Amino acid sequence: MSELLLIVVAAAGVLACGYAFFNYFSVKKLEEGTEEMQDIAGSIRTGANAFIRYELKIVAIICAVIAVVLGVVISWQTMLAFILGNVMSASAGYVGLKIATYANVRVANRARTTKDLRKTLKVALKGGSVMGLCVAGFALVGALIVYLVFGMALGQIDEVVAHEEVANWMGLSSGFTMTLSGYALGCSVIALFNRVGGGIYTKAADMGADLVGKTEEHIPEDDPRNPATIADNVGDNVGDVAGLGSDLLESYVGAMLSGVILACEQFLHNVYASTEMLTRLMLFPIVFSACGLIGCVGGLLFILLKPKLSSEPHRELNAATWISAGLAVAFGCILSYFLFKDCAENFESLNFVAGAFSPWLAAVLGIAAGIAIGMITEYYTSYDYKPTKKIAEASKEGPALTVTQGMANGMISCMIPVVILAIALFGSYALAGFYGISCVAMGMLSFVAATVSVDTYGPISDNAGGIAEMSGLDSGVREITDKLDSVGNTTAAIGKGFCIGSAALAATSLMISYLYGYLPEGEELILNFVNPLTLCGALVGAALPFMFSGMLIEAVAKAARKMVDEVRRQFREIQGILTGEAKPDYKKCIEISSRGALKEMRLPCIISILFPLVTGFIFGAEFVGGLLIGATISAIMLALYTGNAGGAWDNGKKYIESGGVEGCGKNSPAHDAAVVGDTVGDPLKDTVGPSLDILIKIMSTISLVAVAIFSEYNLFSAIGIG
Repeated sequence: MSELLLIVVAAAGVLACGYAFFNYFSVKKLEEGTEEMQDIAGSIRTGANAFIRYELKIVAIICAVIAVVLGVVISWQTMLAFILGNVMSASAGYVGLKIATYANVRVANRARTTKDLRKTLKVALKGGSVMGLCVAGFALVGALIVYLVFGMALGQIDEVVAHEEVANWMGLSSGFTMTLSGYALGCSVIALFNRVGGGIYTKAADMGADLVGKTEEHIPEDDPRNPATIADNVGDNVGDVAGLGSDLLESYVGAMLSGVILACEQFLHNVYASTEMLTRLMLFPIVFSACGLIGCVGGLLFILLKPKLSSEPHRELNAATWISAGLAVAFGCILSYFLFKDCAENFESLNFVAGAFSPWLAAVLGIAAGIAIGMITEYYTSYDYKPTKKIAEASKEGPALTVTQGMANGMISCMIPVVILAIALFGSYALAGFYGISCVAMGMLSFVAATVSVDTYGPISDNAGGIAEMSGLDSGVREITDKLDSVGNTTAAIGKGFCIGSAALAATSLMISYLYGYLPEGEELILNFVNPLTLCGALVGAALPFMFSGMLIEAVAKAARKMVDEVRRQFREIQGILTGEAKPDYKKCIEISSRGALKEMRLPCIISILFPLVTGFIFGAEFVGGLLIGATISAIMLALYTGNAGGAWDNGKKYIESGGVEGCGKNSPAHDAAVVGDTVGDPLKDTVGPSLDILIKIMSTISLVAVAIFSEYNLFSAIGIG
């Protein structure tokens, strides 16, 4: 049975990657439009490619250092798995960036030639599907390589089965769980730098373009007279596409492998004794993810091959997601039954209260929780609903009340998603014990290919609108792209809700494995909060996401300040820009964003990697355990608040632009106030929020890898404290 299931996983990976590249070339062969459209798209493509190459060079140096440390301190297998994770995550981001910079101009041209929103939607979604399918396909193929090569061919799974304590030259554990953690860590490091670097870039450019162009000079968004407009469009690709792809791949891998790692740890700590059950528990997360990926291919095919779409983009995008989720549920039910139907003797020890269906029901809870969080996020961020309309109405009273109302909206929006997460967490534990917690995280991201496809469609549509504006196409084209982009803002906010929800659940699962990693065998799996070290760790951990977020906002502000100064300088010194007689220096603005992002991303990223290690080697494992819990709880609230507040500010501005607020429109005082709100929300929703879910997972993964070392060797133990 194992061989057959692994063939299914391989087939799912090949199917997804094959369909992704089919869509890639079918989009690329479409016409690009007028010569001016091609020139603008070419400038965006060149800027995006240049930034990602420079960023990857910097990240490659840091990853090389980490890989060497892992190879020396843990094992060469962990080092190679880490490098594989780097390659898969970077490749997903790079492929997504390439297709986005090809699809944007083709979407604009389809709107220009057909004047049909439905046909334009298909091109945008087809472009987005390349990113979505590559994220899930690359992640799954990488996990399969680790399982087959290191687990089976090199015998690391046999070592787990034999209960062999595999130790390296330092006497530290270096078995299969460390190899799996290395792969997850490799994905996380790339995701962190891509998200943070891309987020700083895109928001510095966006804020510079908005604050000077829209509020001071009152020229339209993406107007070719604005020197920062090309940099802004480049930012959409490096932040909202490349960063998004690496981010979601990392989330997907973390959710999937947390279940495999936990199955190994429970077996090694004698929670259950059946080697056959071990194999099946290890296979379930990987094969379930493959089933979800096949379901996503089906959901995307249904929309892309549908003869006639409706005129409501939101309905069609939701249909793709619902079909994908429904197929994942159906395939997962069949898988769970056939995988666990003969393992009844292990159900009691693992707390499988629903028998063979226990892991599946836990995963379904994750799917339901993900969809519910998405619906709540939509309510708080879409201008079809009251909260965002209230922000737009508040703009009539000026920017102060716009910001205040948006903050209130974001804070209020945290409660229901957290309650949903709590219900999913407790319900999954009640259904399938600790293993169920890993399943609920995996279920939430089982249809990640569909959610990323829908998410990536947004920045592609946004770029298409920018190209239409800059190349002087008629207003009907911009109306089509604006409608697509408005829906894209909401889908992006929903995607961020999925990210932080799955991150919280995956981090909880990794935390359980962390406790197994240092507690003596037979000791109860408890993190003692009465221990002062644990409590101090939780307090410091709760503050860490705030410090991390503040550093990111400050980084965006520094880069944006330079951008604002440059845009003002060009308006002042280059005569004829505002009259259209002279062209701005777009390249200078791209350079400012690039330099600012590459410089400012390093410190917050390095701190997030080193913080659990440094504190672990000083204070020990109990402190880091508290640190992880405090950081996770704090980051969940911050990520939900920043993502929802920022999305609502953005859509509140768009609601005014669409004529939703009577007597107000573009260039009105209310619109100016809404632009300020949108600008305040820019670094929150596109830099801070998306980076926080990576922060808690990378800290959990690093701690899991290093706990065997700092639980034995730390300063406090050496001097007899704790």
